[in-house]
Amino acid sequence: MSEPRSKARHRRSRTALAVTVPLALTAAGTLAYGTDLGVLGGTGREASAAAPAWAADTADGFASVNSLGQNGTYGGRDGKTVTVKTQAELEKYATAAEPYVIVVAGTIAMNPVGKEIKVRSDKTIVGQGTSGHIVGGGFFLGSGVHNVIIRNLTIRDAYQGVWNDKDHDFDAIQMDGAHHVWIDHNDLRHMADGLIDVRKDSTNVTVSWNKLSDNNKTFGIGWTENVKTDITIHHNWIRETEQRNPSTDNAAHAHLYNNFLEDAAGTDIKSSYGNYSRGATKMVLENSYFKGVKNPVIKDSGAAIVQRGSVFSGTSGRNESGGTAFDPKAYYPYTLDQAADLPSILKSGVGPRASIGTTAATKAAAATTLTVAADGSGQYRTVQAAVNAVPANNPARVVIAVKPGTYRELVKVPSNKPHVTIQGTGGSRKDTTIVYNNAAGTPKPGGGTYGTGGSATVAVEADNFQARNLTISNDFDEKANQSLSGHQAVALRTAADKVFLDGIIVSGDQDTLLLDTAAKDKLGRVYVSNSYIVGNVDFIFGRATAVVDKSVITLKKRWDGTSAGYVTAPSTAANRKGILIANSTVNGDVSNGSFYLGRPWHAGGDASLDPQTTVRNTRLSAAVKSTPWTDMSGFSWKDDRFAEYKNSGAGAGSANSNRPHLSDAQAAGQEVADWLAGWTPSAS
Repeated sequence: MSEPRSKARHRRSRTALAVTVPLALTAAGTLAYGTDLGVLGGTGREASAAAPAWAADTADGFASVNSLGQNGTYGGRDGKTVTVKTQAELEKYATAAEPYVIVVAGTIAMNPVGKEIKVRSDKTIVGQGTSGHIVGGGFFLGSGVHNVIIRNLTIRDAYQGVWNDKDHDFDAIQMDGAHHVWIDHNDLRHMADGLIDVRKDSTNVTVSWNKLSDNNKTFGIGWTENVKTDITIHHNWIRETEQRNPSTDNAAHAHLYNNFLEDAAGTDIKSSYGNYSRGATKMVLENSYFKGVKNPVIKDSGAAIVQRGSVFSGTSGRNESGGTAFDPKAYYPYTLDQAADLPSILKSGVGPRASIGTTAATKAAAATTLTVAADGSGQYRTVQAAVNAVPANNPARVVIAVKPGTYRELVKVPSNKPHVTIQGTGGSRKDTTIVYNNAAGTPKPGGGTYGTGGSATVAVEADNFQARNLTISNDFDEKANQSLSGHQAVALRTAADKVFLDGIIVSGDQDTLLLDTAAKDKLGRVYVSNSYIVGNVDFIFGRATAVVDKSVITLKKRWDGTSAGYVTAPSTAANRKGILIANSTVNGDVSNGSFYLGRPWHAGGDASLDPQTTVRNTRLSAAVKSTPWTDMSGFSWKDDRFAEYKNSGAGAGSANSNRPHLSDAQAAGQEVADWLAGWTPSAS
C-alpha cells in the first residue's frame, strides 16, 4: 500500500493502466465491458440500422428533470433502430422489454379500430419523414412506464361519428401513471375521445411542437386526488377543438408557454374554454396567443394561475388569474418567443417534419456546432483548436462535435468560455478518445513539473460545461517511470460550476477524476451520470459538490499487480456538500477486501475543511473493505463526514462504529437534488 497522501507533495505509487479502453462497439451500441468494468444499463446492443442523429435527442421541460430514478427523457437511444410498416411489427417492438428506436415508415391502420398499443419503457417511436401515420388507434403508457418519446407522427381518425362520444375511449396518446414522456412534433386529430390524456399521477411530461386539431376533447391532465403531475406544454398549435385545451386538474406544476389556441370563425367547432386550471393546480402561463377562443383562461377557486405576456385576439368570456405558482426556471432552462410571433412560428413549425432536426422554427436559439476530425474532414483537426475558436464570454451553447478517433492532446476550456459541450459523434463512447500521459512529476517545458492539477488531459475551468459520449483518459505508464517523483495523473479536472458529464468514460489510475472548484469559497457543482470512472488511488477527489449517479466505478490493480486503493478523497469546505455516489456500482478485477470507499483529504493540512463522502443505494462488490473508511495524513475520518445508506452486494455491511449508516431521516436530506441545489442538469 502506498504512503498516506500529503497533497503538497502528493507522493504515492500506483499501477499503470492495466487494461486500455476496450475496443469500440458497433454503431449505436452501448457499453458492454464484461466482468472487469461491469455493465451499465444492460448488455451492449448493435443497431440493425445506423442510428440517425436525432435518435440522441433528449426532452426539454419537465421531461428533462431528474426524478423517480430517471435522468431526463431520451427514449430508446441506447437500443437498436428498427423500421416498421405493419401493426404487428409496431406492437412487437413497442411492447418489448428492450430499448428501441422505432421508425414508422408508412400508414398503419389499427385493427380493431380504437386499439391503443401498450408501449413499454425506453422507446422512441418516430415517423419517417411525414409518412408515419397511425390511423384509427394510438398508444397507451401504463403505470410505471417511463422514458418514452413519441415524435413526428400523424395519429388520426378513430372518430366514430358521435361528437361527445362517451362509449369509445379512443385516444391518440393516453398515460395512466407513466413518467418521463416527450410528445413532440406530432399531428393529432379527429379521435373518438381525447387527443392526449395524462392521467393518474403521470408526471415529468413535455408536450411540444404538436398540431392538435379537429376534436372535441383535446388534452386532459389529472383524474387523481393527488397533486403530483409536473408537465410542460409549449409551442403547440391547438386549432378547432372544443374543450380541454388543456384541462389541468391537480397538477403540482403546469408550465404552459408559447402555445397558439385558435377558434376560427365560420366553422362548426366552437370552443367552450381554453386553458383551465382545476383543483389544486399551480399553473404558469406565459407568452401564448389566443385567437377567437371563448373563455380563454379559467381557474377554480383552489387553483392558481400566474399569467404574463400573452395576446388575446377576439376572445370573450372568462380570462382569469390569481394565486401563487412557481418559477419554471428553478427546474429547467427555457427561452420564450414573443406571443405576437406565434401564429407564423407555429403554423410553419409544428407537426411532422420531412427531416427531424434543429430548425429556426423549432429552436430559435440553436446551439452553434463546431466539428473536429483528425482526418481533416471537420472544421478542426484537434479539440483544442475548436475550443480556441469559441468566442470569449459566449452567451449561448457551443457544441464541439468530435468524430470517432484518438486525439492525443491536452485540452483546456478556460473560464471565459462557458456553455461548451464536447460530444463524441460515434455510436459508442469508446469510439472517441481524448488521451495524454502527463503525471504530477512530468517535467514541464521551461522548467518545473506539472503537479497534480496540471497533469490533466482535459481541464475545465468554465461554468456550464458538458461532456458526452466519449472517453477521457490519462495513460501515464507508471511502471516505465519508477524513477519519476509524482505519479498522480489526472484524466479530467473540473474547476467550475454546473458541470454535466453524461455517458462518458474517465480512465486512469491514481487521481483519475479531479472535481474541484474555482476557489475555496466558490460553489462547484458536478453531475456525473451513466458513466464509467476507472482508477485505483483517490481516483474521485476534490472539493466540488459532486454527484456520481447511475454509473460504474471500476477498481484497478496497481502497476505491480497488487490490489489496494481508495475510491474517494474529498476535500470539502465546511458547510458544503462533498461527494455523493448514488444508484451506482463499485466493482473491478481486484482482490476481495482491498479497497476503501474513501479517506479525508485536508488539502495543505487545512483543519477547517470538513470532507464528505456519502455512498447510497449502490451495489458494492466484495472488493470493498468491511471497514470502508480510513484516515489520511494525520486526519481521522471519524472527525469528518463519511456514511452509507441502503447499499447492497457482497461489499455492503451492517452499521457499526466503523461503518456509519444514515438514518432514513438523515438520508432524506442527502438526495441528489440536495447536492444540485436548484440546478437541473439537462442535455444541450
